[in-house]
Amino acid sequence: MTLPPASSVPLPDTIAVKYTEEEAQYLSVRPLVRQTFRLAELVDMILGVTGKDLARIRQILRSGTVVFHFYRYWWQGFETDEAELRALLATYPDADSARPFRAEECTAVLFESGAPSRAPLELRREHAAQRRLLRSRSFWDWLMDLARKSAPAYVDYSYARRADLYALDLSPAQQAALAREARRLSTRALRAQMQRLPPPGRVIFVCPRGK
Repeated sequence: MTLPPASSVPLPDTIAVKYTEEEAQYLSVRPLVRQTFRLAELVDMILGVTGKDLARIRQILRSGTVVFHFYRYWWQGFETDEAELRALLATYPDADSARPFRAEECTAVLFESGAPSRAPLELRREHAAQRRLLRSRSFWDWLMDLARKSAPAYVDYSYARRADLYALDLSPAQQAALAREARRLSTRALRAQMQRLPPPGRVIFVCPRGK
């Protein structure tokens, strides 16, 4: 696809955007949607792809296209003033390794098996916190106890999730305990999910950043 030439304009307040579902290796026949985005909405989306990489963000704004969450977006590309864009990005959070892990702020965990071709299994608090009949604790309670005892290490800030990420590499004993407690405490639907997952070697804790 040939992109239209970018034009030099100040940072716009709004951008006319078209988008459709991305279909790899095929010409998309999905409906094309047109919508007006505020600049902050477009930059939020691009940050979820690039992180706070000024050069890449400028290039994407100039090219006028990005793929995000299985959708392709297009707009009339435009040049940006580096100082103006840098000032805008300064209003967004930065990674902060000094932020301690707080279990009460965690809303999801990602189980990574170590297989490059396998996406992490995401488990959200509202699902994992459901208790089995006659159980006084949930699988989520056990996961948070594990995190409190093991002190996950700070990894990064995720713009896509608007959250700080903390990682815990599991020992063989912790892997065995996780599998055992998942069977003992999880609901039937969650047990079925966990049984399809190879023994996870790492758990990522997702903690949305407060105001």
